[in-house]
Amino acid sequence: MNDPNVAKRAAAVAAANLVTSGMTIGLGSGSTFLFALERLGERIRAEGLAVRGVPTSSGTEAAARKFGVPVVSLDDVDVLDLAIDGADEIDRSKHMIKGGGAALLREKIVAAAAREMIVIVDEAKIVNVLGERFLLPVEVLPFGWKQTARKVAATGCTTEPRRTKDGAMLVTDNGNHILDCRYAGIVDPAGLHTALAEIPGVVESGLFIAMAGRVFVGNASGGVRMIP
Repeated sequence: MNDPNVAKRAAAVAAANLVTSGMTIGLGSGSTFLFALERLGERIRAEGLAVRGVPTSSGTEAAARKFGVPVVSLDDVDVLDLAIDGADEIDRSKHMIKGGGAALLREKIVAAAAREMIVIVDEAKIVNVLGERFLLPVEVLPFGWKQTARKVAATGCTTEPRRTKDGAMLVTDNGNHILDCRYAGIVDPAGLHTALAEIPGVVESGLFIAMAGRVFVGNASGGVRMIP
């Protein structure tokens, strides 16, 4: 049986190897990015790589400290040299769905602050149409969230609030909730992103439109191809 971690690790290592001393980089979230953090830690110890990272979640911050990657606040830097992050889905135009780990808002802020967003995925994340398999996360304010959910549903989806294992409403690092939205494919990601952004109570959607730079795609054999 193929180990999906082989592909994830290969893509993550390829991206982490792009980092050079003196860089300040955005540190993404999720299982694939953990392999990039691990590689950065290895390079810090073995090569003396001097790097600072801006984490996109409290979980990433804790993992960075574990792997020995220095962290800094985004407010302490003017621009990031790179941001490295995974994606839940990415289409042929490099539009993405992110937010499976509920860190989409900070991920988008960090990515927007970077000169380039490097995306690391395995082959299974490449799709022709976004949203056919993966739910679209939408971060919403707790106040009036049911009203917001009705407006979001009117864009052509069903919505379900994300909950913790004990059934409570999930609370993001920003103190908000997540609606997981099921669409029958998102044929116009940019248009949907705009429509969701105009709904009062929506903080951010998991649609990342035209934000990806180079995309590293790992495969089950440990190979990597790059989409420029």
